[in-house]
Amino acid sequence: MRILFISHYFQPEPNFFTCLPFAKELVRRGHEVEVLTGFPNYPGGKIYPGYRGRLLQREMIEGIPVLRVPLYPSHDQSSFRRIITYTTFALSAATLGAALVKRADVSYVLQGPATVLVPARVLQLLRGIPYVCHVQDLWPDSLLSTGMFNHPVGVRMLRAWCNRAYRQADRLITITPGLKQRLIERGIPQDKIEVIYNWCDDENILNPRESRALRDELGMGDRFNVIFAGNMGKAQALGAALQAAGMLQGQCPRVQFLFIGGGVEVSDLKQKAQDMQLPNVRFHGRRPISEIGAILKLADVLFVHLRDDDLFRITIPSKTQAYMAAGRPLLMGVRGDASDLVVRAKAGIACEPENPESIAAAVMKLASLTAPERDEMGANGRAFYEKELSFAIAVDRFEAAFAQAARRR
Repeated sequence: MRILFISHYFQPEPNFFTCLPFAKELVRRGHEVEVLTGFPNYPGGKIYPGYRGRLLQREMIEGIPVLRVPLYPSHDQSSFRRIITYTTFALSAATLGAALVKRADVSYVLQGPATVLVPARVLQLLRGIPYVCHVQDLWPDSLLSTGMFNHPVGVRMLRAWCNRAYRQADRLITITPGLKQRLIERGIPQDKIEVIYNWCDDENILNPRESRALRDELGMGDRFNVIFAGNMGKAQALGAALQAAGMLQGQCPRVQFLFIGGGVEVSDLKQKAQDMQLPNVRFHGRRPISEIGAILKLADVLFVHLRDDDLFRITIPSKTQAYMAAGRPLLMGVRGDASDLVVRAKAGIACEPENPESIAAAVMKLASLTAPERDEMGANGRAFYEKELSFAIAVDRFEAAFAQAARRR
């Protein structure tokens, strides 16, 4: 098959595991892949060196042809600028991109922002290319949840357009059962929706290099280390974890929280930890992807947390799969599908999100277990990942979805 990827983000931008590795695996399996994307600017909101000053650009990345079209780069807290970013990419991809990409049997739409559905719909109408939409974020619900956009008339118009674009897709892939149910409630036929859980970066997570020097560098010592690794934004609501750390200073002084990564809330969290005088909290910046597997492996507990929001009940943060694959016990501070997955896998325990007392109690419970008991939880998570969530399993199921959509053409 000839498969066209349509994605707002693509390598060399970090962390988008469904892009380049997925494309390379499809090529390895005998398919042809082309990518339509924007100029790289995430996470700093500035076009990367080497890509500036061009209307469009073609390049090859590890054997994958990539067509880049212009957009307004921004990734700050301004709702207006973020909307312009999403809109300009959609318009560029639906005009320049739609005219310049090669013929394809099917489009694969990686949907973060729902605006990426615009070029997919244009290509469907003008060139007869069916599209498979990989729904990572449900729009406009995610905009309302984050507070990025809440104009009543605008939300109604966006919801109506999204519902139509979802219905026009030949297949919809969701990442949780709850997200599938929400789409059904919005009138999307059940028989065109399939749940395929996200996977992690198998290469770097499943077989990490052990590193005593890394443990010393992170200041882990002989403490009971609870690690949160990833983006620290408003949705993660990590102020509750700092409050839990404050409670644990007296209740369980050997516990230490490590926050590793970046995000718009890092400065505020650091200031809050300093104001609260928390010696059991450490912050570290973003680390190379090659180190992440080793860092996760060093944790006593891996922590996932999101705001207590109805939308997040049908969300499974992508770090969940990486944590499971790392083989360490999870503390899941997300209600709904994410907690259900961890409990079903017997890979850890759940706590109430944004509840410092519940977080602290769960950490104490995990700290009170023996090392073999925690190792068993980690092994359960690893086995569950390999059986039901791994990259190879997901690609098998995507291949079938692409073939089904291409046949309908």
